[in-house]
Amino acid sequence: MNRSSTRGIFLASALLFSIVLITFPSNVYAKEITVTSFALEETTVLELTNDSDKEVNTLRIWLGSDFNFKSFKTEKGWVGEKNAQGVIIFTSSESIKAGESVKFGVKTDKVNSGINWKVLDNKNIQIDIGKTIAEEIPKVVKNSEPNQNSEIIDEGISSESIFRIIPEKPNVGSTIRVTGDNFGSSQEFDFYIDSKKLGSFETDENGHFMTTMKISNEQKPDRVNFKVIDKEGQEKKLSLRIGEVENRIPESQNIPLTIKGIPDVINRGDFLEIFGTGKPDSAVTIDIFEPSGEIIRTRSAESDSKGNWELEPLLVPLDTPFGKYRGVISDGREDTSVYWTVESDKKIIIIPSSLKFEPGEIMKFNGTALPNKSIEIVIEDPLGNEIVSDIIQTDEAGFVEFEFETTQNTLEGTYTLIATQEKAKEFTYAGLGQLPTIPVNLEFDKLSYKEGETALITISGKASEIISLLIVDPSDKPKGDAIPITLQPDGRGTYSIQLDGYSSGVYTAVISKGSAQSTEIFTVGLQTGSGEIDIKTTKLDYHPGDSVLILGDTGANILLTITMINPDGEEIKNKETFSDKNGKISEGSFRIPSDAVPGTWMINAKSGSNFDNEEINVLATIQEGMTVEVEEGQDIPGFGKTINIHVFGAEQTVEIEIITADGEIIEELSFPSSGEGEINQPWIIPKDTEPGTYTIKVSDAVNNAETTFEIQ
Repeated sequence: MNRSSTRGIFLASALLFSIVLITFPSNVYAKEITVTSFALEETTVLELTNDSDKEVNTLRIWLGSDFNFKSFKTEKGWVGEKNAQGVIIFTSSESIKAGESVKFGVKTDKVNSGINWKVLDNKNIQIDIGKTIAEEIPKVVKNSEPNQNSEIIDEGISSESIFRIIPEKPNVGSTIRVTGDNFGSSQEFDFYIDSKKLGSFETDENGHFMTTMKISNEQKPDRVNFKVIDKEGQEKKLSLRIGEVENRIPESQNIPLTIKGIPDVINRGDFLEIFGTGKPDSAVTIDIFEPSGEIIRTRSAESDSKGNWELEPLLVPLDTPFGKYRGVISDGREDTSVYWTVESDKKIIIIPSSLKFEPGEIMKFNGTALPNKSIEIVIEDPLGNEIVSDIIQTDEAGFVEFEFETTQNTLEGTYTLIATQEKAKEFTYAGLGQLPTIPVNLEFDKLSYKEGETALITISGKASEIISLLIVDPSDKPKGDAIPITLQPDGRGTYSIQLDGYSSGVYTAVISKGSAQSTEIFTVGLQTGSGEIDIKTTKLDYHPGDSVLILGDTGANILLTITMINPDGEEIKNKETFSDKNGKISEGSFRIPSDAVPGTWMINAKSGSNFDNEEINVLATIQEGMTVEVEEGQDIPGFGKTINIHVFGAEQTVEIEIITADGEIIEELSFPSSGEGEINQPWIIPKDTEPGTYTIKVSDAVNNAETTFEIQ
């Protein structure tokens, strides 16, 4: 949910909850279930009241064909999700009993003419159906009883008003940023520390503000009340401790004005983190001039006491004109210029619809790639785990569109979308609950090397930062010390490893920056064609969107190429892999495309002259019912072993329980299913988990399933 959507729903909610609620008759058909609604432009707040003798667990809402939901918000304990047909489904494990009510907020793409609704019980049986026509928010006069014809007063400060200080631990003499929401719209407020006024500011039309204030050098380091006060004398306060004066860089020391994070060449869709140095405790601005010489954008940031500043991350729009651009940076003391060229040498350009999404929103990505070719899309969570993937076919225009549904419980942080088409691979980032940051990534120029060859590593991360590279040998021991590598101004770097003295086996490269980490496997001295190959899949029937786990046996440490072929004989995906020291094959990166042709598909594993084929059946439709599978996952450095939980045929949100042989529940999880009814979720096994047999139980609003797995 973007910031404006959230403010809209919160504003409507604040107005509703700050008055005595008057219930207007809705245009509904129900006699026992009542759904009333109030609207403020595109934002609507619905209240469901249960006056029946049944218990309500699900509310489904939908609009007419000319309207779309943009975002929604639920009360605590409820989960909402929007399906492919545009229906929002609100569910809760706790029933709404007779006499109880619950509220929901939604935002539409334009003022809607009414919201259709359907109410179901815990067995998914319909209780009632109807349509609600939104009334305008009742208008009230402050300090008087409300009535339908009263004039509304947009209160300056209400119980829903909130603000915060950045940083949360300010110091004497420091510059702070103050930001808040749910205040009166387009009104002026004063900002105080205790009884001392620091300045004034004005909110926007949504009641949001962001301003900068300066704490006096004469301020005593102590706990104080920061206050926002409206013209009526009402106040909202926040108690924080102001710290001692920081060890400041003397003003006599000249901190140069610098800028980093803008490479010489930029492509449409690039993700940029721009930062630098300048005059301490000052405003730094950058004016961007397009090729014609006109200013097209101005960005600003505040430098800290040491002169460091950073802009909010930005995406280069897909329609950015090509040509040479100029940026003029100023810190009020000096100016400097930086130049770059926007061009296009990428085959894949995919960006998120927003840099920041809120939990419960659908993360949307779109862009272009090579036309009429398949492209693999993978999304990794903030821990680097693959959580969803698909192979889709681009149309004649090369258009790509991909979505990932989140819930209120989805892990917050930076999500990475990895798009691979033929030999091209591109990364893009989006944040959930926060703005994204560029993680560290590395890639080898190939998987397997001969002894004595040179391995070339490509590294990406934040511009000019220093990262650490460590090689782990086949016995899981570090091979030498960690190697520091400084990235270039465009955030990229390369490093060569001379493989003289590397014995035959499988190696791991670990690259890290602080707590952020990424790993990649490479092999040295592995051979092809030694030993017969025997592969199999974990099942024979698959549906579009299903993942395919390929297991097998061959000689120890053998290189293989695995290929997926559709009924028309077309290669959908091929990947080079290897068997382990025991000759075991395990490859879980294959997936049936969501638009797969039904019929007999083939999995081919080949090494030298040896090969084996496995046929699988791809069904045209998804069968009813839900199933769950468990497979061994990767080891995550710093966390330990994992298992991968796969759920198929799910509807809505799925509750997952992991249970010991004694019946003790050791973990409870909740995830939304994809549009194909699938969940692919890793689970980190706690380090103190005892060996034994465990049960995984999964359930949604309709079905349930379970399976067992072993922990060694």
